[in-house]
Amino acid sequence: MLVHLAIRDIVLIEKLDLTLGAGLSVLTGETGAGKSILLDALSLALGGRGDGSLVRHGATQGEVTAVFDVPGAHAARQLLRDNGLDDDGDVILRRVQGADGRTRVFVNDRPSSVALMRAFGETLVEIHGQHDDRALVDAAAHRTLLDAFGGLTAQAAKVEAAYTTWRAAEAALRQQRERIEAAAREGEYLRAVVDELTILAPQPGEEEELAARRQTMMRSEKIAGDVNEANEELSGPGSPVPGLASLLRRLDRRREEIPGLLDGVLERLGEALDALSDAQVGLEQALARIEFDPRALESTEERLFALRAAGRKHNVLVDDLPALAARMAGELAEIDAGEERVAQLEGAANETREAFVTAARALSARRQAAAGQLEAAVMAELPDLKLERARFIIRQDTHEDAPSAAGFDTVEFWVQTNPGTRAGPMMKVASGGELSRFLLALKVALADRGSAPTLVFDEIDTGVGGAVADAIGRRLARLSANVQVLSVTHAPQVAARADTHLLISKSGEERVSTRVAQMDTAARREEIARMLAGEHITEAARAAAVQLMGQGS
Repeated sequence: MLVHLAIRDIVLIEKLDLTLGAGLSVLTGETGAGKSILLDALSLALGGRGDGSLVRHGATQGEVTAVFDVPGAHAARQLLRDNGLDDDGDVILRRVQGADGRTRVFVNDRPSSVALMRAFGETLVEIHGQHDDRALVDAAAHRTLLDAFGGLTAQAAKVEAAYTTWRAAEAALRQQRERIEAAAREGEYLRAVVDELTILAPQPGEEEELAARRQTMMRSEKIAGDVNEANEELSGPGSPVPGLASLLRRLDRRREEIPGLLDGVLERLGEALDALSDAQVGLEQALARIEFDPRALESTEERLFALRAAGRKHNVLVDDLPALAARMAGELAEIDAGEERVAQLEGAANETREAFVTAARALSARRQAAAGQLEAAVMAELPDLKLERARFIIRQDTHEDAPSAAGFDTVEFWVQTNPGTRAGPMMKVASGGELSRFLLALKVALADRGSAPTLVFDEIDTGVGGAVADAIGRRLARLSANVQVLSVTHAPQVAARADTHLLISKSGEERVSTRVAQMDTAARREEIARMLAGEHITEAARAAAVQLMGQGS
């Protein structure tokens, strides 16, 4: 419930700190004292439209802080957690409105948005008045209220889950059909590519391996050419070895003729021949060890160039060719096996649809029964509210050809104000005074089901008096047993039943300010007497006030 409301520099309110409790709190005062300003300020803290004109004249900004004490299971707690906000302690909504039109929003002292503040406001407070369109008159909320009244919220959640499951199955079926259709259009191309890549059989990392092997072979080819050329020089027709060997033999035969003269030369020539012979052997061994096969190089290049050509053709990297082959093979497999998968998905879609239809039909039937009970409960309240000739009607239209997450039903609250008149939506048919009384009867019938923890009624007793005003007071008091009720009223019969009576007044001449004071029993008697008698309070009015207060206690 709303436990504290602090207002600074809003219209006529300079400074106001209001502490509120459970039960029924009424706000009374002379016309123009500022009762509507108080509600405008509260609306601002609930995410209502901001306006620089709301700021008190002479101030640069106004501020409203609303503090709520809510249980741990309340929707506002979950909203805090969903938005990463502290959910310990009270829920604090603070709105700073600048005179220049700019506005700042804080939720539990964290900067926030007006949209989020409004979401909190909708869970915490309902404001009802003759011209208010934010609460029960919103047809979009009527189905939810009917479910809350009939205890159908959990069943409605199951229908929503069944609907979500069915739609997911339908989406999976649709996507599968689209994939098959797209693949079928490219089937011939896919088969040609798969056949080509199957024959090519590219392997991951193969391009890098082939390129490295090709480089090695090309280097080996150059080395082998140089070694072979050297070998030809030593072993071929132009080799110096035979000539040197012949020369050595001739000189050796002359050695004895000139002893000691040619020994050194012969030794050097022998060493040279030995070195050349060793070089020949080394070159032959080198040629044998250099693994160069022109056919292997040709084969490697053909494979490498074929892989690169395939990559260019399909606009992918060579290393991505195996994945492309696998993907296209999978698409072909989908074409071949797709109809079987479609049949499976069709079965799942049909099964989940039947589950949804069964759940939605059962919910529609229970809504129909709950609608009759809610109609009877509201109708029972109408005679005392001087609407004895009126009818409250719950229009439930069931369209199985238009399913939604809520089932098959649209629900709207209609009224017929007098016999013979045309029934229609409550907001359009009922006058301001009638609408407020219909809303009160509906809220009493709903009790605390589907209700915010704080209800605000803005002058719903306007234009009525006597027994009707007393009936309104009694119903507000009944409501306050389950939820916190705040009522701005001009009816002494309503004020007399309050648990807390707040007097709104203006003070000051040059700079007028609105004040709010909680009244004790004596002050309440005087205020209720004023509401009964007007400006001149008589003893009879005071006695009547005491009598009313006695009835309300």
